Amino acid sequence: MARMRRKGDLPTKSCVHCGRPFTWRRKWARDWHQVKYCSKACRSASKALTAGRGVAR
Repeated sequence: MARMRRKGDLPTKSCVHCGRPFTWRRKWARDWHQVKYCSKACRSASKALTAGRGVAR
C-alpha cells in the first residue's frame, strides 16, 4: 500500500487564468503536465475571453 503524503509535499502549479496556486489532485495523475486551470470556472472564463478576441477587430 502506498504511503500517505502531506498536502505540502504535493506538486503545485499556478492557474493560467487567475494566477492562484493549486496542488496536484489524484484525478489529474495521468495528465498533470497538461493541467492549466484550477477550476472549471477559470477554464470557461478563459475560453470566453479567447473566443471574444477572435471576433472583435
